[in-house]
Amino acid sequence: MQPLYQRYKATVRYVGTGFHGFQVQPGQRTVQGELCRALSELFGCPAKVTGCSRTDSGVHANEFVIRIDAERSSVPPEKLPVALAEKLPPDLALISAEECSEDFHPRYGVCGKQYLYRVRNCAVRDPFLYGRVWLFPRRIDDSGLDRMRRAARDFIGKHDFTSFMSSGSDTPDDTVRTVTAFSVEREGEEIRFTVRADGFLYNMVRIMVGTLLEIAQGKIPEDAIGAILAAKDRAKAGMTAPPEGLYLDRVFYPEIPEKR
Repeated sequence: MQPLYQRYKATVRYVGTGFHGFQVQPGQRTVQGELCRALSELFGCPAKVTGCSRTDSGVHANEFVIRIDAERSSVPPEKLPVALAEKLPPDLALISAEECSEDFHPRYGVCGKQYLYRVRNCAVRDPFLYGRVWLFPRRIDDSGLDRMRRAARDFIGKHDFTSFMSSGSDTPDDTVRTVTAFSVEREGEEIRFTVRADGFLYNMVRIMVGTLLEIAQGKIPEDAIGAILAAKDRAKAGMTAPPEGLYLDRVFYPEIPEKR
C-alpha cells in the first residue's frame, strides 16, 4: 500500500547566481520554488519544502538542509536524489535524503552553521569562476594576510554583533552570537574565509570579510575589531562584501544519542 504521508530530511547544493535567494517570491526564480515544483511533479501531489536558512540573491550553498513534506510518496529516501535529478535545473541538486521525525525542523533545530567566503585576489578574472567568487584586484600580500588572520581571532567568542549587521535590516531580539572558529587561508590566487558560529545576523559574514580586507589594506587598524564590536554601530565596521563569494558551507544539528 502506498504511504499516505512522507517526511524527509534532505540536503541540497546550488549555485545561487541564477536564483533570487532560497525563499519563494512571486514572479522570481528561487531555490524553494524550483524544489517545490520538481517534487510535486515527482510525487504527483503538492510538496512543502522548509529550509534551514534564507540565503540572498547570488549566495551559494555547498550544504543546505531542507525538510520535505508530501501527502503521499512511494519513493524511498535513498532513491530520492536520483529520482529528482532529471526534474531539477543544472544549478540545483538534491544530494541526500533520509526519513526524519515529526518534530524535526531544519531551521529551528540548527545548533550551528559554517560559511565560506571566496575571494579571487587577482587583477584578471577567471571566467570559469564568474559569479562564484568575488574578484578583488588589489593584491593582498603575506603581511596583509597575517593581519587578517590575527584580526579574525578577535571575532571568536561570544559578542554582540550589531556592528556587523546590515543597517536597516530587521533587528532580532538577540544580536549576541558565538563564533567558534574563523580561518583565513590563501590557495593560489584565492583567499578563503571560513567562519563557524551558533548563528549569524543579516550580512554578518559579508561585513566581517569586508572589514578584514580593509584591515589588510591598512584602512582599518588591525586591533580595531574589539572596539567595533563594542560600538554596536554598523558605521564603525568596514564594507559589505558582495554576495557572489558567499557559500553556506555546513549546517550542524545536535547529535541524537544512540538507543540502547
